[in-house]
Amino acid sequence: MSKTKTSFFCSNCGNESAKWLGKCPSCNTWNTFVEEVIVKGTDKKKEDDWNEYNGNIKGKAVALNEVSSAEQKRIVTTDAELNRVLGGGIVLGSIVLVAGEPGIGKSTLFLQNGLLLNSITILYVSGEESEQQIKMRADRIGVANENFYLLTETNTQTIFKEIKKLKPQLVIVDSIQTLQSPYVESGPGSISQIRETAAELQRFAKETNTPVFLIGHITKDGNIAGPKILEHMVDTVLQFEGDRHYAYRILRTLKNRFGSTAELGIYEMTGEGMRAVTNPSEILITQKEDSLSGIAIAATMEGMRPLLIETQALVTQSVYGTPQRTVSGFDLRRLQLLLAVLEKRGGFHFGVKDVFVNIAGGIKVEDPSIDLAIVCALLSSYEDVPLPQHICFAGEVGLSGEIRAVNRIEQRIAEAEKLGFEKIIVSKYNAKSLPKGKTNIEIVALGKVEEVYQYLF
Repeated sequence: MSKTKTSFFCSNCGNESAKWLGKCPSCNTWNTFVEEVIVKGTDKKKEDDWNEYNGNIKGKAVALNEVSSAEQKRIVTTDAELNRVLGGGIVLGSIVLVAGEPGIGKSTLFLQNGLLLNSITILYVSGEESEQQIKMRADRIGVANENFYLLTETNTQTIFKEIKKLKPQLVIVDSIQTLQSPYVESGPGSISQIRETAAELQRFAKETNTPVFLIGHITKDGNIAGPKILEHMVDTVLQFEGDRHYAYRILRTLKNRFGSTAELGIYEMTGEGMRAVTNPSEILITQKEDSLSGIAIAATMEGMRPLLIETQALVTQSVYGTPQRTVSGFDLRRLQLLLAVLEKRGGFHFGVKDVFVNIAGGIKVEDPSIDLAIVCALLSSYEDVPLPQHICFAGEVGLSGEIRAVNRIEQRIAEAEKLGFEKIIVSKYNAKSLPKGKTNIEIVALGKVEEVYQYLF
Protein backbone atom coordinates (compact mmCIF):
# COMPACT_ATOMS: atom_id res chain seq x y z
CA MET A 1 0.00 0.00 0.00
CA SER A 2 1.15 3.54 -0.68
CA LYS A 3 1.81 5.90 2.20
CA THR A 4 -1.20 8.07 3.05
CA LYS A 5 -0.46 11.77 3.24
CA THR A 6 -2.70 14.43 4.79
CA SER A 7 -2.70 18.01 3.69
CA PHE A 8 -4.57 21.17 4.64
CA PHE A 9 -6.61 23.25 2.20
CA CYS A 10 -8.19 26.67 2.58
CA SER A 11 -11.94 26.18 2.09
CA ASN A 12 -12.20 29.73 0.74
CA CYS A 13 -9.53 29.79 -1.99
CA GLY A 14 -8.12 26.23 -2.13
CA ASN A 15 -4.61 27.15 -0.96
CA GLU A 16 -2.66 24.05 0.20
CA SER A 17 -0.43 23.83 3.28
CA ALA A 18 1.52 21.00 4.94
CA LYS A 19 0.31 22.07 8.41
CA TRP A 20 -2.72 23.82 9.88
CA LEU A 21 -2.63 27.62 9.73
CA GLY A 22 -4.92 30.04 11.53
CA LYS A 23 -4.82 32.62 8.73
CA CYS A 24 -4.64 31.75 5.03
CA PRO A 25 -1.57 33.41 3.45
CA SER A 26 -3.34 33.56 0.07
CA CYS A 27 -6.75 35.14 0.80
CA ASN A 28 -6.12 36.37 4.41
CA THR A 29 -9.24 34.71 5.85
CA TRP A 30 -9.19 33.15 9.32
CA ASN A 31 -9.98 29.54 10.37
CA THR A 32 -10.67 28.27 6.85
CA PHE A 33 -8.04 25.47 6.72
CA VAL A 34 -9.50 21.96 6.69
CA GLU A 35 -7.60 18.70 6.68
CA GLU A 36 -7.96 16.47 3.62
CA VAL A 37 -6.56 13.01 3.17
CA ILE A 38 -4.74 12.61 -0.16
CA VAL A 39 -3.41 9.30 -1.44
CA LYS A 40 -0.22 9.94 -3.36
CA GLY A 41 1.85 6.80 -3.82
CA THR A 42 3.65 4.56 -6.26
CA ASP A 43 0.81 2.08 -6.48
CA LYS A 44 -1.69 4.68 -7.70
CA LYS A 45 -3.28 3.25 -10.82
CA LYS A 46 -2.05 4.65 -14.08
CA GLU A 47 -4.15 7.67 -15.08
CA ASP A 48 -6.70 7.15 -17.83
CA ASP A 49 -4.96 7.22 -21.17
CA TRP A 50 -7.25 8.82 -23.75
CA ASN A 51 -4.85 8.31 -26.67
CA GLU A 52 -6.69 5.25 -28.00
CA TYR A 53 -10.10 6.93 -27.52
CA ASN A 54 -10.03 8.86 -30.80
CA GLY A 55 -6.57 8.20 -32.19
CA ASN A 56 -4.93 11.24 -30.60
CA ILE A 57 -1.13 11.28 -30.44
CA LYS A 58 0.52 12.62 -27.30
CA GLY A 59 1.34 16.32 -27.73
CA LYS A 60 4.65 17.79 -28.68
CA ALA A 61 5.72 21.43 -29.02
CA VAL A 62 4.35 23.11 -32.15
CA ALA A 63 5.33 26.47 -33.68
CA LEU A 64 2.44 28.94 -33.40
CA ASN A 65 2.66 29.68 -37.16
CA GLU A 66 1.94 25.99 -37.92
CA VAL A 67 -1.32 25.98 -35.95
CA SER A 68 -4.36 26.35 -38.23
CA SER A 69 -6.60 29.27 -37.24
CA ALA A 70 -9.85 27.54 -38.22
CA GLU A 71 -13.11 28.57 -36.54
CA GLN A 72 -13.96 26.51 -33.44
CA LYS A 73 -16.32 23.64 -34.31
CA ARG A 74 -19.58 23.92 -32.43
CA ILE A 75 -22.61 21.73 -31.75
CA VAL A 76 -25.63 23.94 -32.42
CA THR A 77 -28.45 23.00 -30.04
CA THR A 78 -32.19 23.42 -30.67
CA ASP A 79 -32.24 26.04 -27.88
CA ALA A 80 -31.53 29.49 -29.37
CA GLU A 81 -31.07 31.06 -25.92
CA LEU A 82 -28.39 28.53 -24.87
CA ASN A 83 -26.62 28.96 -28.23
CA ARG A 84 -26.51 32.74 -27.73
CA VAL A 85 -25.21 32.52 -24.14
CA LEU A 86 -22.46 30.06 -25.17
CA GLY A 87 -21.43 32.31 -28.07
CA GLY A 88 -23.01 30.35 -30.94
CA GLY A 89 -23.24 26.73 -29.73
CA ILE A 90 -21.30 24.14 -27.72
CA VAL A 91 -17.58 24.22 -28.61
CA LEU A 92 -16.03 20.76 -29.00
CA GLY A 93 -13.72 19.92 -26.10
CA SER A 94 -15.08 22.73 -23.93
CA ILE A 95 -16.01 22.26 -20.27
CA VAL A 96 -18.98 24.33 -19.05
CA LEU A 97 -19.98 24.87 -15.40
CA VAL A 98 -23.64 25.76 -14.72
CA ALA A 99 -24.58 26.86 -11.19
CA GLY A 100 -27.77 28.04 -9.57
CA GLU A 101 -30.15 27.81 -6.60
CA PRO A 102 -31.63 24.39 -5.74
CA GLY A 103 -34.91 23.79 -7.59
CA ILE A 104 -34.35 26.60 -10.11
CA GLY A 105 -34.42 24.15 -13.07
CA LYS A 106 -30.76 23.41 -13.96
CA SER A 107 -31.27 19.63 -14.31
CA THR A 108 -34.53 20.14 -16.24
CA LEU A 109 -32.91 22.56 -18.70
CA PHE A 110 -29.97 20.28 -19.56
CA LEU A 111 -32.01 17.07 -19.57
CA GLN A 112 -34.39 18.78 -22.02
CA ASN A 113 -31.54 20.07 -24.22
CA GLY A 114 -29.92 16.62 -24.21
CA LEU A 115 -33.18 14.91 -25.23
CA LEU A 116 -33.73 17.39 -28.07
CA LEU A 117 -30.24 16.76 -29.57
CA ASN A 118 -31.10 13.67 -31.67
CA SER A 119 -28.07 13.80 -33.95
CA ILE A 120 -25.39 12.95 -31.35
CA THR A 121 -24.85 10.38 -28.57
CA ILE A 122 -25.28 11.92 -25.12
CA LEU A 123 -24.38 10.48 -21.71
CA TYR A 124 -26.20 12.00 -18.72
CA VAL A 125 -24.37 11.15 -15.47
CA SER A 126 -26.44 11.70 -12.33
CA GLY A 127 -25.08 11.39 -8.82
CA GLU A 128 -28.20 12.88 -7.22
CA GLU A 129 -31.20 11.12 -8.75
CA SER A 130 -32.14 7.56 -9.63
CA GLU A 131 -32.90 6.41 -13.18
CA GLN A 132 -36.64 6.31 -12.33
CA GLN A 133 -36.62 9.95 -11.16
CA ILE A 134 -34.89 11.09 -14.35
CA LYS A 135 -37.32 9.01 -16.45
CA MET A 136 -40.28 10.70 -14.69
CA ARG A 137 -38.87 14.11 -15.57
CA ALA A 138 -38.16 13.05 -19.17
CA ASP A 139 -41.79 11.83 -19.50
CA ARG A 140 -42.98 15.22 -18.27
CA ILE A 141 -40.83 16.97 -20.89
CA GLY A 142 -42.33 14.57 -23.44
CA VAL A 143 -39.35 14.11 -25.79
CA ALA A 144 -37.98 10.69 -26.79
CA ASN A 145 -34.36 10.18 -27.89
CA GLU A 146 -32.72 6.81 -28.65
CA ASN A 147 -29.19 8.28 -28.44
CA PHE A 148 -29.63 9.54 -24.85
CA TYR A 149 -28.03 7.34 -22.17
CA LEU A 150 -28.30 7.54 -18.38
CA LEU A 151 -25.68 6.58 -15.80
CA THR A 152 -26.34 6.90 -12.06
CA GLU A 153 -22.82 6.73 -10.64
CA THR A 154 -20.48 8.89 -8.54
CA ASN A 155 -17.14 7.06 -8.94
CA THR A 156 -15.15 8.79 -11.70
CA GLN A 157 -13.29 5.60 -12.75
CA THR A 158 -16.59 3.74 -13.30
CA ILE A 159 -17.88 6.74 -15.27
CA PHE A 160 -14.78 6.74 -17.51
CA LYS A 161 -15.14 2.97 -18.15
CA GLU A 162 -18.70 3.56 -19.39
CA ILE A 163 -17.52 6.54 -21.48
CA LYS A 164 -14.89 4.34 -23.17
CA LYS A 165 -17.59 1.76 -24.06
CA LEU A 166 -20.22 4.28 -25.22
CA LYS A 167 -17.99 7.01 -26.77
CA PRO A 168 -20.56 9.84 -26.29
CA GLN A 169 -20.25 13.15 -28.13
CA LEU A 170 -21.56 15.14 -25.15
CA VAL A 171 -21.37 14.40 -21.40
CA ILE A 172 -23.64 16.07 -18.82
CA VAL A 173 -22.65 15.63 -15.14
CA ASP A 174 -25.26 16.36 -12.46
CA SER A 175 -23.59 17.39 -10.23
CA ILE A 176 -19.84 17.89 -9.81
CA GLN A 177 -20.24 18.06 -5.99
CA THR A 178 -21.49 14.43 -5.86
CA LEU A 179 -18.56 12.88 -7.79
CA GLN A 180 -15.82 10.97 -6.03
CA SER A 181 -12.34 10.02 -7.25
CA PRO A 182 -10.80 6.82 -5.78
CA TYR A 183 -7.44 8.63 -5.66
CA VAL A 184 -8.62 10.98 -2.89
CA GLU A 185 -9.90 9.55 0.38
CA SER A 186 -12.06 12.47 1.53
CA GLY A 187 -15.83 12.56 1.08
CA PRO A 188 -17.64 13.82 -2.03
CA GLY A 189 -18.13 17.60 -2.12
CA SER A 190 -14.90 18.33 -0.24
CA ILE A 191 -12.39 20.74 -1.76
CA SER A 192 -9.85 18.08 -2.73
CA GLN A 193 -12.56 15.85 -4.30
CA ILE A 194 -13.99 18.70 -6.39
CA ARG A 195 -10.47 19.67 -7.54
CA GLU A 196 -9.53 16.11 -8.45
CA THR A 197 -12.80 15.13 -10.20
CA ALA A 198 -12.92 18.43 -12.15
CA ALA A 199 -9.29 17.94 -13.20
CA GLU A 200 -10.03 14.38 -14.45
CA LEU A 201 -13.08 15.58 -16.43
CA GLN A 202 -11.13 18.52 -17.85
CA ARG A 203 -8.37 16.18 -19.01
CA PHE A 204 -10.96 13.90 -20.63
CA ALA A 205 -12.68 16.85 -22.40
CA LYS A 206 -9.44 18.34 -23.79
CA GLU A 207 -7.80 15.07 -24.88
CA THR A 208 -10.90 13.57 -26.54
CA ASN A 209 -12.45 16.82 -27.87
CA THR A 210 -15.73 15.93 -26.11
CA PRO A 211 -17.74 18.80 -24.56
CA VAL A 212 -18.68 18.34 -20.88
CA PHE A 213 -21.39 20.16 -18.92
CA LEU A 214 -20.93 20.26 -15.14
CA ILE A 215 -23.98 21.21 -13.07
CA GLY A 216 -22.85 22.77 -9.77
CA HIS A 217 -24.29 23.82 -6.43
CA ILE A 218 -24.08 27.26 -4.87
CA THR A 219 -23.51 28.28 -1.24
CA LYS A 220 -25.95 30.31 0.84
CA ASP A 221 -23.96 33.44 -0.12
CA GLY A 222 -24.71 32.75 -3.80
CA ASN A 223 -21.15 31.72 -4.72
CA ILE A 224 -20.39 28.49 -6.57
CA ALA A 225 -19.68 25.73 -4.03
CA GLY A 226 -16.12 24.42 -3.95
CA PRO A 227 -12.74 26.06 -4.49
CA LYS A 228 -12.37 29.12 -6.72
CA ILE A 229 -9.99 27.03 -8.85
CA LEU A 230 -13.06 25.18 -10.19
CA GLU A 231 -14.14 28.36 -12.03
CA HIS A 232 -10.60 28.88 -13.36
CA MET A 233 -10.37 25.31 -14.72
CA VAL A 234 -13.53 25.41 -16.83
CA ASP A 235 -13.96 27.30 -20.13
CA THR A 236 -17.39 28.77 -19.42
CA VAL A 237 -19.28 29.58 -16.21
CA LEU A 238 -23.04 30.07 -16.48
CA GLN A 239 -25.28 31.29 -13.65
CA PHE A 240 -28.92 30.13 -13.75
CA GLU A 241 -30.94 32.56 -11.67
CA GLY A 242 -34.47 33.68 -11.09
CA ASP A 243 -37.05 34.31 -8.43
CA ARG A 244 -39.18 31.41 -7.20
CA HIS A 245 -42.18 33.76 -7.28
CA TYR A 246 -41.74 34.45 -11.01
CA ALA A 247 -42.01 31.89 -13.81
CA TYR A 248 -39.01 33.43 -15.58
CA ARG A 249 -35.42 32.23 -15.31
CA ILE A 250 -32.27 33.98 -16.54
CA LEU A 251 -29.16 32.17 -17.81
CA ARG A 252 -26.25 34.60 -17.40
CA THR A 253 -22.61 34.21 -18.52
CA LEU A 254 -19.98 34.92 -15.85
CA LYS A 255 -16.99 33.67 -17.89
CA ASN A 256 -16.70 32.54 -21.51
CA ARG A 257 -13.50 31.75 -23.41
CA PHE A 258 -15.45 31.36 -26.67
CA GLY A 259 -17.80 34.33 -26.65
CA SER A 260 -19.13 37.42 -24.89
CA THR A 261 -19.61 37.48 -21.11
CA ALA A 262 -22.46 39.98 -21.36
CA GLU A 263 -25.03 37.63 -22.91
CA LEU A 264 -28.32 36.67 -21.33
CA GLY A 265 -30.85 33.91 -22.02
CA ILE A 266 -34.43 34.10 -20.70
CA TYR A 267 -36.62 31.04 -20.04
CA GLU A 268 -40.11 30.45 -18.77
CA MET A 269 -40.71 27.51 -16.42
CA THR A 270 -43.69 25.49 -17.64
CA GLY A 271 -45.16 22.06 -16.78
CA GLU A 272 -43.41 20.59 -19.84
CA GLY A 273 -39.96 22.00 -18.97
CA MET A 274 -38.18 25.22 -19.90
CA ARG A 275 -39.53 27.36 -22.74
CA ALA A 276 -37.05 29.76 -24.37
CA VAL A 277 -38.44 33.32 -24.43
CA THR A 278 -37.49 34.74 -27.83
CA ASN A 279 -38.96 38.21 -27.27
CA PRO A 280 -38.30 39.13 -23.62
CA SER A 281 -39.34 42.78 -24.07
CA GLU A 282 -42.99 41.71 -24.24
CA ILE A 283 -42.83 39.96 -20.85
CA LEU A 284 -40.85 42.75 -19.18
CA ILE A 285 -43.42 45.41 -20.11
CA THR A 286 -46.75 44.92 -18.35
CA GLN A 287 -49.83 45.36 -20.50
CA LYS A 288 -52.09 47.96 -18.85
CA GLU A 289 -55.16 49.84 -20.04
CA ASP A 290 -54.97 52.88 -17.73
CA SER A 291 -52.19 55.46 -17.79
CA LEU A 292 -50.36 55.41 -14.45
CA SER A 293 -47.83 57.89 -13.10
CA GLY A 294 -44.29 56.81 -12.19
CA ILE A 295 -43.79 54.38 -15.08
CA ALA A 296 -41.24 54.81 -17.89
CA ILE A 297 -39.93 52.35 -20.50
CA ALA A 298 -36.15 52.06 -20.93
CA ALA A 299 -34.36 50.69 -24.00
CA THR A 300 -31.41 48.75 -22.56
CA MET A 301 -28.82 46.24 -23.84
CA GLU A 302 -27.87 42.88 -22.35
CA GLY A 303 -24.81 41.77 -24.31
CA MET A 304 -25.75 41.96 -28.00
CA ARG A 305 -29.46 41.85 -27.30
CA PRO A 306 -31.69 44.94 -26.96
CA LEU A 307 -34.40 44.76 -24.27
CA LEU A 308 -37.23 47.10 -23.40
CA ILE A 309 -37.91 47.11 -19.67
CA GLU A 310 -40.38 48.90 -17.45
CA THR A 311 -38.98 51.12 -14.69
CA GLN A 312 -41.34 52.06 -11.86
CA ALA A 313 -40.91 54.86 -9.33
CA LEU A 314 -42.98 55.99 -6.36
CA VAL A 315 -42.35 59.34 -4.66
CA THR A 316 -44.31 60.01 -1.46
CA GLN A 317 -44.17 62.50 1.41
CA SER A 318 -41.77 61.24 4.10
CA VAL A 319 -43.52 60.27 7.34
CA TYR A 320 -40.32 59.55 9.28
CA GLY A 321 -37.50 62.00 9.96
CA THR A 322 -35.12 60.36 7.50
CA PRO A 323 -36.50 59.85 3.95
CA GLN A 324 -36.35 56.24 2.71
CA ARG A 325 -34.59 55.14 -0.49
CA THR A 326 -35.61 51.61 -1.54
CA VAL A 327 -34.66 49.92 -4.82
CA SER A 328 -35.28 46.54 -6.46
CA GLY A 329 -33.21 45.54 -9.51
CA PHE A 330 -31.34 48.86 -9.63
CA ASP A 331 -28.24 50.24 -7.87
CA LEU A 332 -29.11 52.26 -4.73
CA ARG A 333 -26.05 54.53 -5.05
CA ARG A 334 -26.99 55.30 -8.64
CA LEU A 335 -30.49 56.31 -7.50
CA GLN A 336 -29.05 58.67 -4.86
CA LEU A 337 -26.81 60.21 -7.53
CA LEU A 338 -29.80 60.80 -9.87
CA LEU A 339 -31.85 62.33 -7.03
CA ALA A 340 -28.96 64.72 -6.26
CA VAL A 341 -28.87 65.77 -9.94
CA LEU A 342 -32.65 66.46 -9.95
CA GLU A 343 -32.36 68.43 -6.68
CA LYS A 344 -29.42 70.54 -7.85
CA ARG A 345 -30.18 71.01 -11.58
CA GLY A 346 -33.98 70.89 -11.56
CA GLY A 347 -34.86 72.35 -8.15
CA PHE A 348 -37.04 69.36 -7.14
CA HIS A 349 -37.16 68.78 -3.38
CA PHE A 350 -36.62 65.02 -3.14
CA GLY A 351 -34.84 65.52 0.22
CA VAL A 352 -38.22 65.45 2.04
CA LYS A 353 -39.68 62.56 0.01
CA ASP A 354 -39.54 58.77 0.29
CA VAL A 355 -38.40 57.27 -3.01
CA PHE A 356 -39.04 53.68 -4.18
CA VAL A 357 -37.71 52.33 -7.50
CA ASN A 358 -38.42 48.93 -9.05
CA ILE A 359 -37.47 47.20 -12.32
CA ALA A 360 -40.51 45.17 -13.41
CA GLY A 361 -40.09 41.44 -14.09
CA GLY A 362 -37.63 40.79 -11.28
CA ILE A 363 -34.45 41.35 -13.33
CA LYS A 364 -31.35 43.29 -12.29
CA VAL A 365 -30.04 45.94 -14.69
CA GLU A 366 -26.55 47.45 -14.65
CA ASP A 367 -26.71 49.31 -17.99
CA PRO A 368 -26.32 53.09 -17.28
CA SER A 369 -28.59 53.86 -20.27
CA ILE A 370 -31.68 53.36 -18.06
CA ASP A 371 -30.81 56.54 -16.08
CA LEU A 372 -33.03 58.72 -18.26
CA ALA A 373 -36.04 56.38 -17.84
CA ILE A 374 -35.53 56.30 -14.04
CA VAL A 375 -35.35 60.13 -13.95
CA CYS A 376 -38.55 60.45 -16.03
CA ALA A 377 -40.36 57.87 -13.85
CA LEU A 378 -39.29 59.83 -10.72
CA LEU A 379 -40.52 63.15 -12.23
CA SER A 380 -43.77 61.52 -13.36
CA SER A 381 -44.46 60.23 -9.83
CA TYR A 382 -43.34 63.55 -8.27
CA GLU A 383 -45.76 65.53 -10.45
CA ASP A 384 -48.33 62.67 -10.43
CA VAL A 385 -48.66 63.03 -14.20
CA PRO A 386 -48.57 59.82 -16.32
CA LEU A 387 -46.10 59.70 -19.20
CA PRO A 388 -47.45 58.96 -22.71
CA GLN A 389 -47.67 55.15 -23.17
CA HIS A 390 -45.95 55.01 -26.56
CA ILE A 391 -42.70 56.70 -25.55
CA CYS A 392 -39.41 55.16 -24.37
CA PHE A 393 -35.99 56.41 -23.24
CA ALA A 394 -32.29 55.62 -23.78
CA GLY A 395 -29.68 57.85 -22.17
CA GLU A 396 -27.18 58.11 -19.35
CA VAL A 397 -27.48 61.11 -17.00
CA GLY A 398 -24.31 62.95 -15.96
CA LEU A 399 -23.74 64.88 -12.74
CA SER A 400 -24.18 68.25 -14.45
CA GLY A 401 -27.65 67.16 -15.67
CA GLU A 402 -26.54 66.47 -19.26
CA ILE A 403 -27.88 63.44 -21.15
CA ARG A 404 -24.89 61.40 -22.29
CA ALA A 405 -24.68 59.25 -25.41
CA VAL A 406 -25.08 55.46 -25.11
CA ASN A 407 -23.73 52.66 -27.30
CA ARG A 408 -25.62 50.62 -29.94
CA ILE A 409 -28.38 53.22 -30.21
CA GLU A 410 -29.56 51.86 -33.62
CA GLN A 411 -30.38 48.45 -32.11
CA ARG A 412 -32.28 50.06 -29.23
CA ILE A 413 -34.30 52.21 -31.66
CA ALA A 414 -35.03 49.17 -33.88
CA GLU A 415 -36.30 47.17 -30.87
CA ALA A 416 -38.56 50.04 -29.76
CA GLU A 417 -39.90 50.38 -33.32
CA LYS A 418 -40.54 46.62 -33.51
CA LEU A 419 -42.66 46.77 -30.33
CA GLY A 420 -44.80 49.60 -31.69
CA PHE A 421 -43.41 52.63 -29.79
CA GLU A 422 -44.03 55.98 -31.49
CA LYS A 423 -41.25 58.07 -29.85
CA ILE A 424 -37.85 57.48 -28.28
CA ILE A 425 -35.94 60.16 -26.36
CA VAL A 426 -32.16 59.89 -26.77
CA SER A 427 -29.10 62.10 -26.21
CA LYS A 428 -28.35 64.74 -28.82
CA TYR A 429 -24.71 63.57 -28.58
CA ASN A 430 -25.85 60.33 -30.26
CA ALA A 431 -26.61 62.30 -33.45
CA LYS A 432 -23.84 60.62 -35.50
CA SER A 433 -25.14 57.11 -34.73
CA LEU A 434 -28.83 57.77 -35.35
CA PRO A 435 -30.44 55.95 -38.33
CA LYS A 436 -30.28 58.13 -41.45
CA GLY A 437 -33.26 56.69 -43.36
CA LYS A 438 -36.97 57.12 -42.68
CA THR A 439 -38.17 55.25 -39.59
CA ASN A 440 -41.65 54.62 -38.19
CA ILE A 441 -40.54 55.93 -34.80
CA GLU A 442 -39.94 59.61 -33.98
CA ILE A 443 -36.45 60.18 -32.52
CA VAL A 444 -36.29 63.10 -30.06
CA ALA A 445 -32.68 64.14 -29.32
CA LEU A 446 -32.25 66.28 -26.19
CA GLY A 447 -29.18 67.44 -24.26
CA LYS A 448 -30.26 68.22 -20.68
CA VAL A 449 -32.63 66.86 -18.02
CA GLU A 450 -34.40 70.29 -17.88
CA GLU A 451 -35.19 69.99 -21.62
CA VAL A 452 -36.70 66.53 -21.07
CA TYR A 453 -38.87 67.91 -18.23
CA GLN A 454 -40.12 70.79 -20.42
CA TYR A 455 -40.78 68.39 -23.32
CA LEU A 456 -42.80 65.89 -21.24
CA PHE A 457 -44.60 68.07 -18.70
